[in-house]
Amino acid sequence: MKYLLIGVAALSFRFIDAQNLPTDFLTKEFHKERRELVRAKMPANSVAVFFANPVRNRSNDVDFIYHQDPNFLYLTGYREPDAVLLLFKEPQQGPAGSYTEIVFIQPRNAMAELWNGRRLGVEGVKETLALQAVFNNSEFKSYNIDFSAFSKVLFYDFQNDVRNTATEGDLYDLISWFKQKVGYKIEGTIEIEPKTSNIDLRTLDQIMTDLRGIKTPDELELLRKAVDISCIAQTEVMKAMRPGMSELEVQGLHEFIFKKYQAEYEGYPSIVGAGNNGCILHYVENYKPAISSTEMILMDLGAEYHGYTADVTRTIPIDGKFSSEEKAIYDLVYKAQEAAIQACKPGINIARDLDQAIARKIINEGLVALGIIKNVNDKHLYYPHGLGHHIGLDVHDKGNYAALEENMAITIEPGIYIPEGSPCDKKWWGIAVRIEDDVLITKDGFELLSDKAPRRSEEIEKLMAEPSIFDNFVLPSLDKK
Repeated sequence: MKYLLIGVAALSFRFIDAQNLPTDFLTKEFHKERRELVRAKMPANSVAVFFANPVRNRSNDVDFIYHQDPNFLYLTGYREPDAVLLLFKEPQQGPAGSYTEIVFIQPRNAMAELWNGRRLGVEGVKETLALQAVFNNSEFKSYNIDFSAFSKVLFYDFQNDVRNTATEGDLYDLISWFKQKVGYKIEGTIEIEPKTSNIDLRTLDQIMTDLRGIKTPDELELLRKAVDISCIAQTEVMKAMRPGMSELEVQGLHEFIFKKYQAEYEGYPSIVGAGNNGCILHYVENYKPAISSTEMILMDLGAEYHGYTADVTRTIPIDGKFSSEEKAIYDLVYKAQEAAIQACKPGINIARDLDQAIARKIINEGLVALGIIKNVNDKHLYYPHGLGHHIGLDVHDKGNYAALEENMAITIEPGIYIPEGSPCDKKWWGIAVRIEDDVLITKDGFELLSDKAPRRSEEIEKLMAEPSIFDNFVLPSLDKK
């Protein structure tokens, strides 16, 4: 076994050579620039501390696929667990000289890598990610950092949901050692900070919100690809849609196309709701086995490409033709969305200027005209959510909402949902429509990123009449003996 371990270590020493990784990850220069921008925004004599995401257990000895904390990924490009990053406002002195950043990461381990994949290790992080001072995570315990000497120690409060493993230096240990070093003695959220405490749980989030809300050209390149992949999936599913398909089948076609274009994950649990299921905003069961020809299907799915996620929703008739009632609701949502999109520009407030003054006004007036509500001021649940949100490293990404700025990426997603039993004519029951598109705010207006997937009802019907690449995709029946 000794020789096997030596061999494994030797074969995996050069991480980059062995991994066959994509060539379009964000560069080490991008991450370095982001760290410098954080440092520039930090208060004098402060240190900012970022922890990697925990590993989440799925069942017994099986974990969920690991997903790095977006802030940690944004600042480092490091995709492995059990790590902590420290950024210092002013240069610090250590055994290796002066530094303004230090990261503690999981070490190389031949046996662990044999089971779970290659690790960068200290040398790999130095070589590929260009961080100044890099140590194994177990060294954080004894590393001499006097946190009491800083005016502010900036970090996100802990959620206390991290498992303690048998490995020294895991995230549980890193957090425990950090709490000891800073004198963190209150479990849960610190509601009131003592005046003598240098712990700051608020400033760091504002810094990251300001930075991540404005997308760089490099980020937009990845985001555009995620959006394009999601739109291609929507268009191909439109052509493939047939009565009798299951919600899971529709979900699977989308996600197959995501993977075909090398999107690693879904940006969020896929929402595929037919008929009345579409009235559940975050419906993720997707288990209806046979969709009726008389139903519509709401498809809210987004590909995640190298960490950046799209968020695109289309609602279509299963049989390719909107009924009169379906078309009336669909066209009303489209009218509201289009008006809101056209109004997008720097300085606009999403909630006040786009939602309340435009989209919600159009929808309420339309619902009155259709006889679904009696008055535009009636309180109802047919449009229960907001109009949009930032997208990026999170599907609901960090970003300021007071006023849109150039290079913000947002969604515009009005909707109307009329569940069975609603206080209106039964002919409307079970109709659910959401149209969601991804929009980039430009210097003078906007760019519709998700224009590759049709939105107008007439365009959808025309596309659904086209042949599909999946027309002859038939698998063996499980019922055959």
